[in-house]
Amino acid sequence: MSRYEKSKALYERACRVLAGGVSSEFRKFGPPHPLFYREGKGSRVVDVDGNEYLDFTLSQGPLILGHSHPHVLAEVEKASAGGQLFAGQHLRELELAERLQRLIPCAELLRFSLSGSEADHAALRLARAVTGRPKFLRFEGHYHGWFDNVALGISAPSIEALGPREQPQPVRWTAGLPDDIENQSLVLPWNDLPLVERALKERHAQIAAIITEPVMCNSGCIEPESGYLAGLRRLCDQYGCLLIFDEVITGFRLGLGGAQKYYHVVPDLAVFGKAMASGYPISVLAGKRSFMEKIADGTVIHAGTMNSGNPSIAAAQATLDVLEDENVHARLFELGKQLMEGLRDASRRAGKPMLVQGPGPMFHAGFTRLNKVRDFRETLSYDKPRYAAFVSAMQERGIRLIGRGLWYISAAHVPNDIELCIAAAYDVLKGN
Repeated sequence: MSRYEKSKALYERACRVLAGGVSSEFRKFGPPHPLFYREGKGSRVVDVDGNEYLDFTLSQGPLILGHSHPHVLAEVEKASAGGQLFAGQHLRELELAERLQRLIPCAELLRFSLSGSEADHAALRLARAVTGRPKFLRFEGHYHGWFDNVALGISAPSIEALGPREQPQPVRWTAGLPDDIENQSLVLPWNDLPLVERALKERHAQIAAIITEPVMCNSGCIEPESGYLAGLRRLCDQYGCLLIFDEVITGFRLGLGGAQKYYHVVPDLAVFGKAMASGYPISVLAGKRSFMEKIADGTVIHAGTMNSGNPSIAAAQATLDVLEDENVHARLFELGKQLMEGLRDASRRAGKPMLVQGPGPMFHAGFTRLNKVRDFRETLSYDKPRYAAFVSAMQERGIRLIGRGLWYISAAHVPNDIELCIAAAYDVLKGN
C-alpha cells in the first residue's frame, strides 16, 4: 500500500469538484501527486496519511514563525471573539499601520489589502496616475502576481524564446490575456543597469515606474549586483519614474524594514505580504506621502470588502511582536547560512555539486553548470528534472521542499533540523 493512500483518494475526489484538484496553480505539483495535509506545528507538517515532514516550504513563505505559533493563534482568537469583519475602521488596524510606518523606510502612508497581487495592481495604478505615463518597466523572471498586466516575462521555455538581451521578446505566462497586453510594459533582463539606463533614456516619457523584486526570489533567489538597486533609484529620480519594490517575499524576512532597509535603498512605493501575518491573508501598499495622497483623496481608487479583517490584522500584530522581541532575524540568517553551506558540502562530498545561493533566510538550490546565476536567463540552465527527482527523494526521507528550488527558514527551525536535512541531502545525492 502506498504511504500516500489517503492523499491519493482525496486528490481524486478533489479533481471532481476543484479545477485541477487544487485552489492555486502552484499546488498542482508534488510527487507522486498533490498531498493533503492534516496539521502543522513548529517546523513540522503532517499529511493525512500520518507522514511527518521537516518543512522548508513554510506554505510558500508566509510561516516565518513556523506552523501554529501559539502567540499568533492566541491573538487571532482574541480578535475574532470581538467580531471578524466590520467593514469599518478599528483600533488594531490603526495600531498596525502606525507600527509599519515606524518600521518601513518608505511607509509614510499605507493601505491594506488581502494579497500581494492586489497590492501590486494598486501600486501600478497609482504610478500611472501620478506620472500620467501609460507603461511600466519590469524584469524577466520576476513575479508580481497573476493579474493580466503583469503576466509577461515570468517564465519561458528557452533562452531563444526570450529573444536578444537588448530587445527581449515578452513571453505570455497564460492564455486569456488581452491582445494589447504587451503594450502595457517593457520587460528587460535583471541586474543589467546599462540596459535600464538605455531604455529610460529612449522611452522615459512612456514609463511610469520600475517594479522589481529587490531580491529575485521567484527565479533563483538572486541578489542584486553591487550598486544595482541604487542605480535604479538614481535612474528613476533622473527620469521622473516611480521605483516600486515588490517585497512580498523579502518583506519582514530580511529584516523588519524589508529589503529596502537591508540594502539601504528606499523606493517610492513598496508591497508587502506573505511573512507579514504568518499565513493569514493580508498585504500592504506602503509609500511616500506625496504619491499616496492620490489614494488618500480618492483620485486613485483602492477598495476591498475584506480588507483589514480582525483576524488578519491581529495575526500581523502578533507576528511582529515575536519578530521584534525575540531577535528572530539573526537566527534566520545564521541557520540559513549553515544550511546553505551544509548543502554545498554534502553535494561536494557526494560528487554531485549543487549551486546554492541567496541571502540565508531564503535561498535557492539547483543543479547547473554555472558557478553563479545572476539573471532569469541563466536560471534556464538549471536541470529541473534532476532537481525534481531530488525533491521527491527528500520527501521520502521526511523533508518537504518547494519544487522550483526556493527554500525558507523559520524561527521554529533549530540546529538539529539543519543537521537532519543536510544528512538527508547527502544520502539522496550519494544515491543518485
